Amino acid sequence: MGHITCRGVLFDLDGVLVDSTPCVTRVWHAWAVEHGYDPGEVVKIAHGRRAIETVQLVAPHLDSAAELKELERRELADTDGLTVIDGAAELLAALPPDRWTVVTSGTRALATKRLQVGGLAVPAKLVSADDVTLGKPNPAPYLKGAELLGLSPQDCVVVEDAPSGLKAAVAAGMQSFGVPTTYPPDELREATVLLRSLAQLRVKAQNGVIHLEW
Repeated sequence: MGHITCRGVLFDLDGVLVDSTPCVTRVWHAWAVEHGYDPGEVVKIAHGRRAIETVQLVAPHLDSAAELKELERRELADTDGLTVIDGAAELLAALPPDRWTVVTSGTRALATKRLQVGGLAVPAKLVSADDVTLGKPNPAPYLKGAELLGLSPQDCVVVEDAPSGLKAAVAAGMQSFGVPTTYPPDELREATVLLRSLAQLRVKAQNGVIHLEW
């Protein structure tokens, strides 16, 4: 059994707390087909990235702001098959509410909707694509998450399922847990600790210190 202590936990959303893969795949697959791109490649690029950055990478000639608006509309409307990751509800319940938040590449509206559909708590403050100008793998989102919790980066631990998010955690100077829900383990080598699943993680909070065990 391993053990890490911290003062705050920063969770990615999709693939960590909720499994929205069916929704994300449907929306981006349809978008790629409409625009004449390889759906499999576009879906892979889209995971863990802000939608606007995916559009800019794949189709720089398109109006990314307009495409973002349409993609968000489609993702908000599609929650079929969305499920809560095993162990997520228990983890969040065990953490003091002011010591964790969500740092997502999705918009605030989309993050709120997916948490609500999953029956999970919506943190009072969260970091979304709306709050940063540079998304993961840039460290800005996770640095913003630490700031929201009133903590220094080194006091925070990240839980991620995507290589771009783990790179962001490393760049932010944070330890991280990788969960292989979306990507295979060999693509999550940047993680400090690679879990088999989120359900492995156990939390004890005592005197302002969070103990994470697996």
